[in-house]
This record gives sequence, structure tokens and C-alpha cells, in this order.
Amino acid sequence: MTMRAARELTFLKAIFRRPAGAIGGGWLICVLLAALVAPLITPYAYDVQVLKEAFQPPSATHLLGTDEFGRDLLTRLLYGARTSLSVSSISILISVVCGMTLGAAAGYFGGAFDRAVTTVVDLSWSFPEILIALILVAIIGPGISGTMAAIAVAYLAQFARLTRSQIMTLRGETYVEAARSLGAGHAHILFRHLLPNALAPVLVSAMLATGDAIILEATLGFFGLGAQPPVPSWGAMMSSGSGLLFKAPWIIIFPGLAVAITVIAINLFGDGLIAALDIRAKIRRTE
Repeated sequence: MTMRAARELTFLKAIFRRPAGAIGGGWLICVLLAALVAPLITPYAYDVQVLKEAFQPPSATHLLGTDEFGRDLLTRLLYGARTSLSVSSISILISVVCGMTLGAAAGYFGGAFDRAVTTVVDLSWSFPEILIALILVAIIGPGISGTMAAIAVAYLAQFARLTRSQIMTLRGETYVEAARSLGAGHAHILFRHLLPNALAPVLVSAMLATGDAIILEATLGFFGLGAQPPVPSWGAMMSSGSGLLFKAPWIIIFPGLAVAITVIAINLFGDGLIAALDIRAKIRRTE
């Protein structure tokens, strides 16, 4: 086993060694696997209506019951996990990449560019994410693409500010001055020396922001601005069940539990990630 592989294995062990990281990571792995193999583990289609089986409570035939159109709720929950998790994760990934690039450039070059970026970022930071998302979805239009763009922009300021502060702290370090004196260009210094050392706090922030993004995606879906029927999402499922709370409470309870437990699991896994990154830093300091 190479030294790099040993480090990564130690890093993963450190995450799952803590109860919080093990519980959170275990739940996330189960949800992801269930969503990926949904067509193999459920005999029902998520978009086929069987009206004669509408409003059936949980039973051996339908483990989580059926909705108002007779569709199996467990099937839609699994397919909804695909929508909610993929939209949230991809949106945060786009936001991280764009935010880190913008924040790194602003923190490294400074000057008028830094002031302009900081002004725009601070202005967007002053508005709640849900308000920014609602405005952008209203402009772009409802659907998965509009939701992803809205979430990515809503969290862009968070990663740009964090990266900027990290770069401004690191750019005066000795190894940066040494690289500059050896003739390294700006791109080499940024991407080879500064960004890798600024990645850890951004990674933790992105992990925790993914949980918030799931809630935001569910909120947009609840308002009918997310994935459009018949594509299931947890928020849209909760919206359809909100008016049936006393007639068929399982329609809204199970998607709501899925959102709540998944967000809690992400935060627990984030705690384990924070501890693991601290261990990794200690390992590097001893080398």
C-alpha cells in the first residue's frame, strides 16, 4: 500500500470511527444505494397511476402505502431520493467550484477586482437563500434545471467569502513567497499551493450546505417550483400530501421523515469529517 493510499484509508477510518460519522455515513450510504438500485428492489413504477388502489395505508403489499393516484409511496420515495440528492449535490458542487474560483481570484489579486467581488458577494449574502432561489426560479422557470441554478447561486457567496478569507491568510506564507521567487506563475501558485491548503474548511462547509440545499430543494418542490410531475421529489410529495394530512397522513409523513433524517445524517457525517480533517492535519504536522 502506498503512502497516499494509507493516508486516505486513515482518513476514512477517522470519519467512521466516531459514532456520529458512522451513523450519518451509514444512513447516507443506504439511501444512495437504495436510490441507485430502485428499479431492482421495487416492482412498481413511480409514474403509473392505479386509481382503484388510491389512499391505501401501509401494508405488506405497499410498505409505505399509496398516494392519491394509487402510486406506491416507497417507490416514489426512492426515486424522489434520486431527484433530491442529485439536484442538491450537483448544485452545491457547481457553487463550490464557482465560489472557490471567484473567491480565490479576489483574495489573491486584491485591488479593485477584490472590492467589486466583495461588494457583490456581500450584497447577495444579505438576502436569505430561499428568497434568492425563489427569484431565480421565477426568472428561469420551474423544473430541475431552474432549481439547480437557483441553489448554486444561492450558496455561491458562502464559498466565495470562505475561500477569499483562506487565500488572504495563506498568500503571505513562506512557501508561497518561495514559489514566486522561483518564477511560478499566478495560476501555479493558486492551484498548486493555495487552493489545496484552503480546501479543508470549504469541504466541511460544502458538506453541511448540502443538507441545507436538500431542505431548499424540498421547499421549492413543495411550492411546485422544483421537479415537475410525474418526476417525484421529496418536496413535491410533501406538497401533494399536505391537503390530505387527516385522510392519508402517510403521504406527507414519510417524505418529511426522509428529508429530516437525511439532513441530520449529513450534519452527523459533517461532524465526523471535521474530526477526521483535524486528524489529517496532525498527521501532516508529524511528517
